[in-house]
Order: sequence, then C-alpha cells, then structure tokens
Amino acid sequence: MDNQQSARGSFRSSNSLNKIMIIGNLGGDPEMRFTPTGSPVTSFNVATNWSYNSPDGERKEETEWFTVVAWNRLAETCNQFLMKGQKVYAEGRLRNRTWEGQDGQKHSRMEVIANRVIFLDKRAASSFSDDKPDDVESGDIEPQDIPF
Repeated sequence: MDNQQSARGSFRSSNSLNKIMIIGNLGGDPEMRFTPTGSPVTSFNVATNWSYNSPDGERKEETEWFTVVAWNRLAETCNQFLMKGQKVYAEGRLRNRTWEGQDGQKHSRMEVIANRVIFLDKRAASSFSDDKPDDVESGDIEPQDIPF
C-alpha cells in the first residue's frame, strides 16, 4: 500500500491539517445572531486551565480563552442548551478573522469554528455536530456577513 491509499480506500493527501479540540468552561452565556441571509451563528467563550509548578516549586495556573463559533443547526443547539459555567468539549478548526473597525484600525481574532460540541455537564450531557461541511468553507457565507 503506498502513501496515497489507506485501509479505507484511495485518497489524496493534502499534507495539511487544521484541527483543534478544547475542553473548558463557558465564560458567559452564548450569543446567537443571524447573518443577513438568515443563517444562525452562535459564539461563546471557553476558558481552559493549565496548572504547573514553577522552577521555585510554586504551583501556578494559567487560563487561556477561546472564542468558539457555531453555525446553523449547531448554533441553534448551543444557544438553546449552553449557559455560563458549563463544561464543554468543542472541536473544529482554527480561523484567524481580520476586519477593519469603525475607527479605521485593523483587528484580528483567532476563533474555533466548531463542527462538534459535546456538553460535558451531567445535567446536559449531549453531543451535537454539523451534519454537513461548514457553510463558511462552502462560500455560502462571506466574512462580511459575520454579525460580530
């Protein structure tokens, strides 16, 4: 078997991968908005924590914040069932979004474009995912359509 085939069949390797998985707690309630064409989009912030011992033996903890963006049916589900403080698993791809503000300044933000979200709290433990590729990738939604 050469590098162009696998046990599941033929494929062409693009030698590229953009995938991120995070587990953390929501820093606030999700915000759902709609594009001008009516597509729902929900964003929420997830905090992840990392603990380590400093060279002098002191216990330290760092928090990293991620903005997670969900589209369409996944957006509606996240908006309906998630709330501040809940533990979630979010999986998707990293995207660097840039825009020019009203003040003329250029802004940039890294976002996790989710294709799967699992609610990890016992009271709302469920898994949801997109049932089709991201609309952002298919060209149906343009960057200027993003409402936040």
